[in-house]
Amino acid sequence: MKPLRIAALCLLAVLSLAAAGGWWLYAQSPLTLAQPKLDVDIERGAAGAALAASLQRQGVALPGWAMSLALRLRGDAPRVRAGSYVLEAPLTLRALLDRLTRGDVTQKEVVLIEGWNFRQVREALARQSDLKPDSAALDDAALLRALGAQETHPEGLFAPDTYAYSRGTSDLDVLRRAYRLQQQRLQQAWNNRATQTGAAPLRTPYEALILASIVEKETGKEADRVRVASVFANRLNRAMMLQSDPTTIYGMGEQFDGNLRRRDLRTDTPYNTYTRHGLPPTPIAMPGKASLAAALNPAASSALYFVARGDGSSEFSDDLGAHNRAVARYQKK
Repeated sequence: MKPLRIAALCLLAVLSLAAAGGWWLYAQSPLTLAQPKLDVDIERGAAGAALAASLQRQGVALPGWAMSLALRLRGDAPRVRAGSYVLEAPLTLRALLDRLTRGDVTQKEVVLIEGWNFRQVREALARQSDLKPDSAALDDAALLRALGAQETHPEGLFAPDTYAYSRGTSDLDVLRRAYRLQQQRLQQAWNNRATQTGAAPLRTPYEALILASIVEKETGKEADRVRVASVFANRLNRAMMLQSDPTTIYGMGEQFDGNLRRRDLRTDTPYNTYTRHGLPPTPIAMPGKASLAAALNPAASSALYFVARGDGSSEFSDDLGAHNRAVARYQKK
């Protein structure tokens, strides 16, 4: 081998060792952060100098050569995960790369509450500044198509629960998870439905979802839930009108001013269960797991009426006379 070539190889080896040694020393030194606690976002596909430049813009003093060399030596470039991270001093380059490749992203949360309607769901998502508002420009029909849903009305299709997400996540991703979870819960409740006498005459899981949404809105105390469900099941089995205030209010939409009047009960809409028999055409709210279970497994009772006592609980009656006395006692006192 020629001396010149040997010298070049030796020089290359020395430079490689120096670079590796320099990176090792640099990886053990704390990085300079613009703040002791720093929120940063890592974009999908970011690596090398571009990743370093992004971190620099967000307050992390990090030369591009150091990041590129570190990723090359560690073989980590394909494993850097996009998302939001909270960085706290002291932080070394080694520790930073460990976090970026583990995907220790910062999680935010949005809570969807039992009994909310879909307008309230949209408002809750819009308040999450860390969510991408991709659904904002979509009407309900376009939104359902974007989620791959077969239904044509969004009410009741999303599971009330707490959903964690990282900054920059699309609100459609949260809705998609909520939709799939509600489908799973509904199917599980349907598979476990009661078939004995007294169960509601429901033909499809969607009808169960409708009834569960009414039970959700009519229940003040957990202990009353299966009894409330039994009243509606008994009424459906006897072809009686459901006469549910929440369904009637839902049908009034923005016209409802907080006071349900006698004339409202006589004004016909598809949701007015004082003027129409059977279930309304869609759910009126998001039912939780307990309401799904109650709608499909109501208590065994002969009650046909209930009235609020004023403390969140309800008084149940088997006949109209007893119901009128309960109304006089609790509502007209």
